[in-house]
Amino acid sequence: MSHHIVIDARIRPSSTGRYADRLLEHLQLLDTENHYTVLLDPKDTWLPTAKNFKTVACPYKKFSFNLLDQHNFARFIKKLKPDLVHFAMTPQEPVLYRGKRITTTHDLTMLRYARPGLKSPLVHSARMAGYKWLFLSSHKKSKAIIVPTEYVKQDLIKLHPFTANKITVTLESSEPPLPIKSEPLASVKQPFIMHVGSPYPHKNIEGLVEAFTILKKDKHADLQLVLAGKKEYYFEQLEKSLDNHEFKNDIIIPGFISDGELKWLYENTECYVLPSFSEGFGLPGLEAMAHRAPVASSNATCLPEVYANAASYFKPEDPKHMAMVVSDIITSPDYANKLRTRGEERLICFSWKTMAKQTLEVYNKILES
Repeated sequence: MSHHIVIDARIRPSSTGRYADRLLEHLQLLDTENHYTVLLDPKDTWLPTAKNFKTVACPYKKFSFNLLDQHNFARFIKKLKPDLVHFAMTPQEPVLYRGKRITTTHDLTMLRYARPGLKSPLVHSARMAGYKWLFLSSHKKSKAIIVPTEYVKQDLIKLHPFTANKITVTLESSEPPLPIKSEPLASVKQPFIMHVGSPYPHKNIEGLVEAFTILKKDKHADLQLVLAGKKEYYFEQLEKSLDNHEFKNDIIIPGFISDGELKWLYENTECYVLPSFSEGFGLPGLEAMAHRAPVASSNATCLPEVYANAASYFKPEDPKHMAMVVSDIITSPDYANKLRTRGEERLICFSWKTMAKQTLEVYNKILES
């Protein structure tokens, strides 16, 4: 029997959106029976390739506390007459929608590490209270909850014990190496270590800068640190904080870079460093491994579960320990090569196709219940 499944994929163009993008890609190959409506951000130009998939522009904000928006979004979905709605990121769904739904909770980082940014502390507190309420409502009303790691599953059960029998773990995956030619960055000199992504508070980039400073003062005077990623508020704040840093000229913040430049960084870095306090899966480390970059990782949250023996671990709250672990990789080519080999072996454990297949099984289970 064919069902109508709606997937809210408005996050697709964002960094977290790779999950939604790969889910859609593989579902089109796996499921020719059900028919799908994919909700997209109005600016998103994604088009399906399968005949049983169609798209609808969805004009509502991803996280809206406005009651009118909540009401209108619920009506918008109801008019589509779905048998099941999958919200690809908690808590995007309208509280007032009463149909069958499932949600994907990527992690609980927002609850612990969100900071006011440009907003006043009072506005931030109010928004966080609203966010927690939406989060709770989402988990209560969802027939099933998908998470990317066992760590997130247990973390969520501690927060909301009633979710224990609703959760399914569907591991995510890395991409194969970028299929383009490498392009060197003129501002970067070897040797260097690197990190890719916005310096949100939970990413602990300040700790990485401290560790880099220790490395420079120890036995790595010629080392550079490359912090790549689209420049926005937190990058601007980071640059301001480095104005008087003694090694400012060796901390390279190139902003947005091309895929060719990113590939060159991965292929030539001494070490990819992931200093994060909190992750739901940790795709950047796997992406680095796919390009044969040795990885030094925080031992926090899900990261040891995902990387296993393919990374060298440090305590993220201890810059000295971070520096020591990175130094061990830089000074030992044999150890670095061992991590590269282990990284290639670890990547075999992950598959977007498997993730989509497991998600489809969740759909069918809920639709048949």
